[in-house]
Amino acid sequence: MSLGLPALNRILNIYLTLNRYPVLSTRIRARMRKKLFKSKAVSRKKFNAEAHEKAILSQSREGLRDPFSEESSETWELRLSRVRDSLTDFYFAYHFPPELLDEIVIKILSEHGTPLLELDEDRFDFLPPELALDNATTLENLPSEKRSNFEPRLKDTKVVLIRKLISDQLAYINIAKKWFKISDLKKIRDRTIGPGKIGGKAAGMLLAARILSEVAPNEIKKHIRTPDSYYLGSGVMYEMMEYSGLMKWADQKYKPDAQIRAEHPHLEKEFLQAKFPDEIAERLEDLIEKAGKRPMIVRSSSLLEDNFGHSFAGKYESYFCPNQGNSEENLDYLSKSIARVYASALRAEPIIYRQQTGLIDYDERIAILIQFVEGEKAGDYFLPHGAGVAFSRNLYRWSPEIRREDGFLRLVWGLGTRAVDQTGNDYPRLVALSRPLLHPADGVKAIQRYSQQYVDLIDLKANEFTSLPVSEVVNSRYAPLRYIAQNVEDGYLSALRTNLIDKDKLVLTFDELLRRTRFAEEMKISLQLLEEHYKSPVDTE
Repeated sequence: MSLGLPALNRILNIYLTLNRYPVLSTRIRARMRKKLFKSKAVSRKKFNAEAHEKAILSQSREGLRDPFSEESSETWELRLSRVRDSLTDFYFAYHFPPELLDEIVIKILSEHGTPLLELDEDRFDFLPPELALDNATTLENLPSEKRSNFEPRLKDTKVVLIRKLISDQLAYINIAKKWFKISDLKKIRDRTIGPGKIGGKAAGMLLAARILSEVAPNEIKKHIRTPDSYYLGSGVMYEMMEYSGLMKWADQKYKPDAQIRAEHPHLEKEFLQAKFPDEIAERLEDLIEKAGKRPMIVRSSSLLEDNFGHSFAGKYESYFCPNQGNSEENLDYLSKSIARVYASALRAEPIIYRQQTGLIDYDERIAILIQFVEGEKAGDYFLPHGAGVAFSRNLYRWSPEIRREDGFLRLVWGLGTRAVDQTGNDYPRLVALSRPLLHPADGVKAIQRYSQQYVDLIDLKANEFTSLPVSEVVNSRYAPLRYIAQNVEDGYLSALRTNLIDKDKLVLTFDELLRRTRFAEEMKISLQLLEEHYKSPVDTE
């Protein structure tokens, strides 16, 4: 089918008209397609087949030799959506006069703010997330008497958005659809950089926070705060690799273990020299500007991580960004930290684990969770007063008084890395939530021996993450010290009662925190609520 000059002018008119309505243009094109199909100018089947064929041809024109490995599903959806738009304009210009487009635009403008009914046949699967969110928000905000008619549509849209933005795990979706509101999903999208899902770690954190915000008692709700978080979508990893000529490393998982280990230093070196596409780099620059001097942590959030049935804990790396340099230095540090996390996904250890669990053929894409570090400045250091890992089931019962179902904590002073990645020469405080003051070690000397000796923190002056002896960091001016440490005196542990301290006699026990506050009780209730609504044991940082 060829177009003469009049039809070409009509296409230009369509382009210029729709360019004036950057948000409503998707709704307008949906109405245009509806008119095409209803008038039998082109059948839906033929239209969709042609769009699919042209999208594949465009991959070849753009130099993709192996589209399945070089292009993410999210990028393919974007490509197909744009081809569908072009094809819509083409057929509409060929079959209908410009006046019909004007009528459609006027009708759409008069309906602005009403549900997107004309997408009954196209469904939200084909919509960009932004437009699906806009229309779902309209549905969610309808008066209750009108909204009831659209509940099936709203539930369908919510599932589509969870699958596009967060996770396609059915076990996760089955829980998440009951708790997330469209407004929650919109906030997630607003904080997502690049295409793809936000991955398992981010998904678990957001769902846990959402559940507790609804069902936790008020005294617990007021103590819950989710770290300020941003997400690099799972499609960004391959975009960076393609942009930087790194796709030669995409097949690492199928190589012998020895070859993977031998090649990894060279792979990591090349990843550290990689660049991000301009649109991603600009968003990272904006993030650095927002952060200012606040430290950040770059964490993996892979599609398999925090999975139902498989644990990827510790398989991928996390990196702290102190952010104490100038903007250019901080951006370079952030970019290299992201690249290091990507490179860690191609190490032998996670690949071997995936082989052992039957997940080697899964298209494991790494999303990134970027968070502002929780904590406070203490002299030249930045650290939280406490951090750790919590489990809803206690599998380490050192006394018959301990109830398995009451849960368990590994608690440390400073950054939680020492609780997550336990080191051979140091020990977190182990807390059985049924008996929080009961130590696993017997006697003061044993408690002192198996207590925390080093603290992980960010050295603001040196602009680095580091580990230091507790005695080098602690001082009498540190206000929370009386909750964290006790004094060894005459063979007994006692609370700190003055600012005069002997560092050699201090022991980090957290006993005063556990004795004087409701921290242990509130952690126990929170974990039990999460287990109840997840319908399985949970652990959380």
